[in-house]
Amino acid sequence: MSDESNAPEVDVNAAAVSDGAYTLLVADFSDTDTAWEAYEALKSVEDGHTIEVEGVIVVRRSEDGKLEVQKSTDHSTRSGLTWGLVGGVALGVIFPPSILGSAAVLGGAGALTGKLRQRHHHKELEQELENAIPPGHSGLVALVSDPAAVKIQKALQRADAVIRSTIDKAEADDIKAAAKQAQEEEKKGS
Repeated sequence: MSDESNAPEVDVNAAAVSDGAYTLLVADFSDTDTAWEAYEALKSVEDGHTIEVEGVIVVRRSEDGKLEVQKSTDHSTRSGLTWGLVGGVALGVIFPPSILGSAAVLGGAGALTGKLRQRHHHKELEQELENAIPPGHSGLVALVSDPAAVKIQKALQRADAVIRSTIDKAEADDIKAAAKQAQEEEKKGS
């Protein structure tokens, strides 16, 4: 087995907004299939101990700039939340509502997501990440605890660009709490 890869070099843009314990990653891919491959690669390396991926969602940005959530799988975090819910709440916190074409992914967490946007440094995140996925491209939004882990970097190696935005543990906990609330409301509605 060789370590050589035919993948193109990855242009990684990194920026830290705070000195937090978690990182929101937004990876840009020229096509949806490659974004899904990265999603599956993250799923295969996440073990909940050395590699913690709290949530991931794959999106497609239409030519008119709207972000549409692609169908997500039911992969669960160690706390039982689904990746799609956590990723959807993170998406709602970091991107302005005007470009979210499928806000339904937030479910019952919509109100809490609005409060998170007001309470936290969402303006900096919004400015930094709003154009991270250009129109006509697909992307992956992930909440991870260690973005420098080699396995995570390898999973995202085919991205055209990766933007890292550090958030603190309280913000990550709020995102997970909003996802839990949405999950509970979804169960009540079933």
